[in-house]
Amino acid sequence: MEKQAFKDLENNTTNLVKPLNVRWLGKVSYQDALAMQNALFANGKENHLLLLEHHHVFTLGVRGQESNIILDPKSLGVEVVKTNRGGDVTYHGPGQLVGYPILSLPGKRGGGMADTVAYVHSVEDLIINALAEIGLPECSRLDKYPGVWVDAQTDTPRKIAAVGVRLTRGRSMHGFALNVDPDMKFFNAIVPCGISDKSVTSLAQEDLSTSMEEVTNIVVELAAAKWGKGELERMDVAWSQRKNELSAFSRGKGPGDTPKAAQLRPLTETIPVSITQKSKRTKKKNNESPIERKPEWMRVKANMGPQYRDLKKTMRQYELTTVCEEAGCPNIFECWNQGTATFMALGERCTRACGFCLVDTRKPEAVDSQEPDRIAEAVKGMQLEYAVITMVARDDLNDSGANHIKEIIERVRSKNPKTKVEVLISDLKGNPEHLQTIFEAKPDVLNHNIETVPRLQRRVRPSASYARSLAVLARAKQFGLVTKTSIMVGLGERKAEVLLTLKDLQEIGVDIVTLGQYLRPTTNHLPIRKWWTPNEFKELQLIGEAIGIAHVEASPLTRSSYHAKKSELVAAEKISK
Repeated sequence: MEKQAFKDLENNTTNLVKPLNVRWLGKVSYQDALAMQNALFANGKENHLLLLEHHHVFTLGVRGQESNIILDPKSLGVEVVKTNRGGDVTYHGPGQLVGYPILSLPGKRGGGMADTVAYVHSVEDLIINALAEIGLPECSRLDKYPGVWVDAQTDTPRKIAAVGVRLTRGRSMHGFALNVDPDMKFFNAIVPCGISDKSVTSLAQEDLSTSMEEVTNIVVELAAAKWGKGELERMDVAWSQRKNELSAFSRGKGPGDTPKAAQLRPLTETIPVSITQKSKRTKKKNNESPIERKPEWMRVKANMGPQYRDLKKTMRQYELTTVCEEAGCPNIFECWNQGTATFMALGERCTRACGFCLVDTRKPEAVDSQEPDRIAEAVKGMQLEYAVITMVARDDLNDSGANHIKEIIERVRSKNPKTKVEVLISDLKGNPEHLQTIFEAKPDVLNHNIETVPRLQRRVRPSASYARSLAVLARAKQFGLVTKTSIMVGLGERKAEVLLTLKDLQEIGVDIVTLGQYLRPTTNHLPIRKWWTPNEFKELQLIGEAIGIAHVEASPLTRSSYHAKKSELVAAEKISK
């Protein structure tokens, strides 16, 4: 029966290949977006459209001249990035809709000049049609100058959208930047696209008042018709986030009391949905009845056997912290009685206050330089074949703790040459250099948790982002590491959102995914919206593996490090085939 169910699910996943996958990602650094693009370009099999705003950045194409940056970028707070798209220098920043279509395109030459020109024209046509619908019909192309121009056939053409692409073997990346209402002073700091005798404009400068969301929805509708045969599957990060929507813990109130029975109140909210043809948003009311108590499958019997007591003694002997204790993991008795644990490095205080996490958020203490040796000795004393090391977020440190984690990996390996090492890291603020520091230590598994679906990211983890977490995993995969991530359910996500998140993870090449039920640590943390059943977790596992994820560990009690050794073995076997 299970084999037939798996076969049915596998057949159903073929339906996922048809629509255009659209993601509104909010404000994203250029480096993070580039890492996502590179992964989808190299590993992805489907068509994607990433829509976002960038933080202030000047980007230089392959023929870009640094002399076209007139003012000092540092004085303006602008990053400069060299990239592999066509064109010269351009500016990206808030108020500008940036779109990155990652598409598999038909063409006679698989990416030759004729195909590239045809594709650039199709992107320009998309923007021209969108602008006409917004209310700016006098836009067109300008001979010899890629992009979209207002009054192109007059003596005063004004560029309103830049287009710069890369097309290789029929797969595209990079895309367009449409000026909605950016701060135009940044264009005065460069020679935009290397064109010195023509000006740049925006919708706002053309006296068209509109919102970023409205422009995005129009572009999405037209893109779906052009690249998705009229169909798309869309997920958005929250367009806005009021402070009172965050948990009391994230607002700095600290832990609350132990949760009582009822944890859910009816919730009304606007939810982006999968769309066919036209972009829409719909209001749905959550009519789920209040959760009164844990279901039977969530009840864990305390079993403080000899292995549990010995491991607790070892942790105290070496003055080590475990995430098992700090995060209140329900599997602590099972795992500790099997002689396994997850060491938590860089202290027990985190610089972030996520709405689901119990870890202490007071001011962190100084980094303990002896911690790597103590963890290595503990691994040796416990004779572990597989060690998991996680970390608190340390945004207070210059390298976010990267060198300390690298040292732990190296010390554990030095004292335990046969032990495999998995590290569960923070996003290190997305810094490529600091991430590379950990990658170069070559952990057997690089784990970074996505935690939840895009719509809930800001509420669940206000100091992190969906795009940044995907970028961390994409960079690790590009480096050649086995990658792993985790999703909690029960926070108000919809099943369709979980499935699309799994697809995003598969498309960037994630090897291992764990899925488990969220448990509310205290009354100051986010409430539980739903208890997912064991059968629902089994279905998620089957679907995740059917779409190509090497191993999915899914059950109500699954946590990121649960059955970590088994997960690595199963994934490694599938990856090697």
